[in-house]
Amino acid sequence: MRRETSGSPDESARPLRILMVLESNFTQRGGGGAESQLRTLSLYLKKLGHQVTIVTPMLAAGPQIAVERCYGIPVARLRYPRLRIVGGMAMCLRFFIFLWRRRKQYDAWHVHIGHHLGAITCLLGAIIGKPVVVKISGWWELEKGLLAPKASPLGRVARGWLMRANAVQAISTRIASELARCGFPADRVVVLPNAVDTARFEGGTGSRPPERPFTAVYVGRLVPEKDLSTLLDAWAAAFGGRSDAEVRLKLVGGGGSEPSLRVQAERLGIAGQIEFLGHRDRVEDVLAEAHVGVLPSLIEGLSNTLLEFMASSLPTLASRVSGSEDFVSPENGWLFPVSDAAALAACLREAEALPRERLRALGRQARSDVESKASLDHVVGSLLKLYRTARTPERIG
Repeated sequence: MRRETSGSPDESARPLRILMVLESNFTQRGGGGAESQLRTLSLYLKKLGHQVTIVTPMLAAGPQIAVERCYGIPVARLRYPRLRIVGGMAMCLRFFIFLWRRRKQYDAWHVHIGHHLGAITCLLGAIIGKPVVVKISGWWELEKGLLAPKASPLGRVARGWLMRANAVQAISTRIASELARCGFPADRVVVLPNAVDTARFEGGTGSRPPERPFTAVYVGRLVPEKDLSTLLDAWAAAFGGRSDAEVRLKLVGGGGSEPSLRVQAERLGIAGQIEFLGHRDRVEDVLAEAHVGVLPSLIEGLSNTLLEFMASSLPTLASRVSGSEDFVSPENGWLFPVSDAAALAACLREAEALPRERLRALGRQARSDVESKASLDHVVGSLLKLYRTARTPERIG
């Protein structure tokens, strides 16, 4: 296992042609963490003069457009029959053919979810000597996908193909440890986090209003794995009986848990302190008005929201999960045990009681830390170095 330390985005003057492989939807709006991160990286690579193309399956729930531009980036979507087993096999074959026909068109292939299409990418890359970087970004790959302990026999074969990648990007130290458990060669595992566009969140770096209410913000899906029920329990324990003119909790995002969370807030007597804001295109405006960010997740790879909180100079209260434990420290925020409402309540009370200048100092340190570890210049510079210098593993055959 190694840490990528290159911080310069212009390792060489020659522009690269990069194919991004995503086994998910990529659209003009929405998507999860992998999609958001791919958009951020692709736009910055384009800004630096590199050519980026994205290829995805044409999923039933996504756009039915074979070729289009999203954010100015070419996106190719591959059709396949919507039939169980047969459809998956057809998709894999079509994807293999897509890569083979364009094997000379790109300088490097970058896989953003380590699943079946990623395995095929690594296999073909090993056959023809094409540099391949695979990103392992979260719990799904490690618990449900090809890297799960109880993967099927075919899944274990595909896992072996993933191990043919020139470089495997682990976005947290915990994921890197899990990759070692899975048998990935240590000299190909690179600890490199997600990137955040720190310039986008500069509006939050100024002095926030010192007056009340003390405002905390959560950004993300309202779903069970984010453990927002624990957050509401903790909020009630910390601030129950307080006026909404004194304390406010803003929840940005939507999801299936919203109705039950509203009922819980009413039951706990804190509904007046909670704002359900729904989706916001300019989340940076909401962050600029808060004093702290809160992330109570049960599980993460590395939360993009955490990086955005820190880029906005927000001290963050985060559960001790993958990724968060790499970034949050007593110098810039608070970590608490997963699902521990009492511990989170204690952190909330401590944060609210701090003088505002002390909160601002924690926030400034958070901004400094994320700039040094996860800025676009640092992460993209490191990726460009991998694209250019990754050694090709011994070829198959």
